[in-house]
Amino acid sequence: MENRLERIKKHLHSQSYKLTPQREATVMVLLEHEEDHLSAEDVYLLVKDKAPEIGLATVYRTLELLAELKIVDKINFGDGVSRFDLRKEGAAHFHHHLVCIECGAVDEIEDDLLGDVEKVVERDYDFKIMDHRLTFHGICYRCKEKHEAEQEEGPKEMQNQV
Repeated sequence: MENRLERIKKHLHSQSYKLTPQREATVMVLLEHEEDHLSAEDVYLLVKDKAPEIGLATVYRTLELLAELKIVDKINFGDGVSRFDLRKEGAAHFHHHLVCIECGAVDEIEDDLLGDVEKVVERDYDFKIMDHRLTFHGICYRCKEKHEAEQEEGPKEMQNQV
């Protein structure tokens, strides 16, 4: 984590920004919760534990700066809430997401599934792709298993009542 923080600090410096204590606290929260998809408010509440003097506006500005510098990706899963996701180091593209419409869970797909699609779009539409995002909405494996287990129990209970 310290190496990653140092690389982020160098990236900020290369763009003429400093890693202020407030920015560092924000980045540390993102690093500690890399698997989560935190909203600005989520980040703020977690940062507040580390740096009680930090304000919500500072966290918002920091997240926007990190998104502008492509350190984080700002994403929205259709619920009107922007979330912030640390960009994977060395990744040429943003990773993909699976959003469960039942429980709201968000899982990640690390594989770049759109390489061939990008080539077709660039060739056929004369469009230079800089990045892409793909989000699938459906029912996650957890809810699917729960739903299937409930369906199996239903007929057995009916048989016992007969």
